[in-house]
Amino acid sequence: MIDLHCHPLPGLDDGVRTPEDGVSLLRGLRSIGFETVVATPHVRSGVWDNRVDTRARAHEALGVPFEAARAAGVALPELLLAGEHMFDDVLRDLLAKGEALTYPGGGAALVEFGYDVIPLRVEVQLWRMAKSGVRPVLAHPERYAPLQESDDRLDEIVGAGAWLLLDVMSLVGAYGRRAQAAAERILKRNKYVAGCTDSHKPSDVDTVNTALTALGRAAGSDGVQRLMVEGPRRILAAARKTETGARG
Repeated sequence: MIDLHCHPLPGLDDGVRTPEDGVSLLRGLRSIGFETVVATPHVRSGVWDNRVDTRARAHEALGVPFEAARAAGVALPELLLAGEHMFDDVLRDLLAKGEALTYPGGGAALVEFGYDVIPLRVEVQLWRMAKSGVRPVLAHPERYAPLQESDDRLDEIVGAGAWLLLDVMSLVGAYGRRAQAAAERILKRNKYVAGCTDSHKPSDVDTVNTALTALGRAAGSDGVQRLMVEGPRRILAAARKTETGARG
């Protein structure tokens, strides 16, 4: 499996605090079947102002215990780098400058909304982002109150070009009953392109493992394959297109 959304880089946001905890989280994810994990630190203005340089320093700090564990024979996943951007003017500026923390290949970027309010005219903004050659991948849509209440609004966002990313821990109530019900509804409607763990600490691994079992019950083995292997591969394979190419 591939985890497209995880927080194993130390000291950058509300994820792990130490490099050792980062390695512990990655080791746990590998033990339950994740062969690739993408580190996605928050990019949220005034809270976590992460950029390529801050991510690189945290990655370097993680590298020391990571390589030591690997040398000792500990099974660890391949670690890739991206970011989780608040969908705001800062993201648009970073995209214009080519400095956004996109997924490898540059053709997709993980975005999030505030939990209570969806940005004004968000459908137009998402469409413009997709048209520019960077597909927006919307993290955990089941956790946003306006999308918990309206399939119509969700369909508008999908229609604008966003790919939806399921946080599997939503399926076992990790974020409350409303998020769980929304996740089950969106899953049943086959709107998710991929799934992820959004793990923040080593203790999340047990919850993720339980959630994967719940995903299997809800979507079957084919659904797990589609959401945890095929969908993530599709997103990681997305290459940035020119604006002309994006029109095609």
